[in-house]
Amino acid sequence: MIGRLAFRSLAAHPVRTAILAAGFGVGVAVMAILLGVAEVVLSQAEAPALVGGGDVIIRLDSSVPARLVLSGTLQSDQLRNRVRAASPRHTTSLYLVRDSNALRVDAQGGIPTLERGMGDPEITSSANWQDTPEDLSWTRTRPDELLRQIDRFHPVPDAPAWQDSWAEWLYFNGRASNARFYLTFLVGPKLADGSRPAGVRLQLDRNGRVDTFAAPATLDAAATERAPELTIGGNRITLDGLRYSIDLDLKGERGLTARGRLTIEAAPGRWVPPIEIGGAGGWRTGYVVPVMSGRLDGALDVGGERISFDEGTGYHDHNWGFWKGVSWQWGQVQEGDLSFIYGRVFPPKEAADPDRVPGFVGGLGPDGPIGFATDVTITEENDARGQPRRITIAGRSPAIDVRLNFEVGSVVSTRMDQGPIGTGVTFLQMRGQYGVTGRAGDRAVNFTAPGSAETFRGAPTR
Repeated sequence: MIGRLAFRSLAAHPVRTAILAAGFGVGVAVMAILLGVAEVVLSQAEAPALVGGGDVIIRLDSSVPARLVLSGTLQSDQLRNRVRAASPRHTTSLYLVRDSNALRVDAQGGIPTLERGMGDPEITSSANWQDTPEDLSWTRTRPDELLRQIDRFHPVPDAPAWQDSWAEWLYFNGRASNARFYLTFLVGPKLADGSRPAGVRLQLDRNGRVDTFAAPATLDAAATERAPELTIGGNRITLDGLRYSIDLDLKGERGLTARGRLTIEAAPGRWVPPIEIGGAGGWRTGYVVPVMSGRLDGALDVGGERISFDEGTGYHDHNWGFWKGVSWQWGQVQEGDLSFIYGRVFPPKEAADPDRVPGFVGGLGPDGPIGFATDVTITEENDARGQPRRITIAGRSPAIDVRLNFEVGSVVSTRMDQGPIGTGVTFLQMRGQYGVTGRAGDRAVNFTAPGSAETFRGAPTR
């Protein structure tokens, strides 16, 4: 009955019925077209070939060359074939002038090879458009050039409140079958005459016996311009390709001397890029790891005894910044093709709130970084003398979930009555055994290995 009434109503007004039917048809067609366009747009947005697609998008400030990113971790075997760079874009106005007439046009510039790689139809058929030397310098560099870039020394910032506490140092450690070493090349703030105090310190651990060697010096203003190549007294670091060569001539306690050459090999993709924290009054501190885990070779002659580090494992990091009132927790361990590092910086309260600076734990595998976490807890347990005997580090993120238990084996204490850290603190450098368990990426982790750690006791001057 209802169907018959509806039919007779529509038939009684044929023109209105036809218009209504056409309207419904257009509405359905428009909806179908919109759904189809939305599906295409979504598909394109997810396509790695287009800017805005891919697993991860890295956007760089125009002042940051893409080569700093493309030649580092993204060149690991795991990622190299999945990375594509989009051309930076620059737009401006140009004017076409003919006789007394001028026509403004909008012009857009980019890097030709990158534009072609992204399939830009405006340039695909334009063979005459080639990269300039400036274009190439933005996208390409050799790994050894990048290594020098991230391991260079930094100009001392103009920050009067912190000026006298600036320090920058290159730190190395390494282990072989029967010995470990901890080595620092440190350069302090500028003095009134433009020179800078500097020094080299070596701690050598032979089966639990620790000997310390040192060499103070003063450098002129130009001495750090070629860093990481650096000479302090009779001690020198040179960089040939990806190999650091370290020549040492140091004096120690009990009339001992330490002389010899050590080499550590860096590898593309197996480094932690520069990280910098800033605060009030121009305060800043930074950190980079050019060698997370590399082959170590060489030997030291200590009082006539040859100590070999051939076929060992080495580590190298680089620190810079203002250090008055600063303390930190840090540690590092490696076993096989896995390396882990953790740390947390406590800035002075005048620069930043120490409670708001998170810690981190990072893991590195054979093909580059596995993952990192900033949801981190670092717990130190003391013995009866107030010295650390155990440190527990836990870090969790979607990419990594690990627990590091560090049993302290030996401690070297340095009282910071003078220098970049401030007064009233004791700097502790520790050696011991790590037990590492958990998950890193898709790998289960469960190993025990020797490692190192640093912390402080006492309250830094704020």
